[in-house]
Amino acid sequence: MRIVIQRVTEASVTIDGKVHSTIGPGMMVLVGVREGDTEDDMRWLAQKTVNLRIFDDEQGVMNRSIIDVGGEVLAVSQFTLNASTKKGNRPSYIHAAGHDLAVPLYDAYCDELAQLLGKPTKKGVFGAEMQVALVNDGPVTIIIDSRLKE
Repeated sequence: MRIVIQRVTEASVTIDGKVHSTIGPGMMVLVGVREGDTEDDMRWLAQKTVNLRIFDDEQGVMNRSIIDVGGEVLAVSQFTLNASTKKGNRPSYIHAAGHDLAVPLYDAYCDELAQLLGKPTKKGVFGAEMQVALVNDGPVTIIIDSRLKE
């Protein structure tokens, strides 16, 4: 699994002209599931997400986690995170997981985050045409890949 975490002051998902989900300060997380990803990948990423110290402490140093600051999370499925651009200029999505694997792992990641945070994880709609809006705070953007463990 690959995720892109952005520290935000606010974020939202709009579908068919209607706001579906919105958050205040916290994290906007794009979630990409690849063929071969497992529950272990999901759990490792969920732990990494909630413990990542990307929020400022009293001295202005990024030393606090989403748990520490009580922030919200908006997680949106994004198969394009698994694009391969090795050959040509048109991305290939051959490594992106199909619906049967991607939906359960995306949902499980969101559920795991909610459990670890003690509050609901806001979501997009898997497979929907979504408009995602956010105000990246910092900007802070972190990419994490469960296979690379970095």
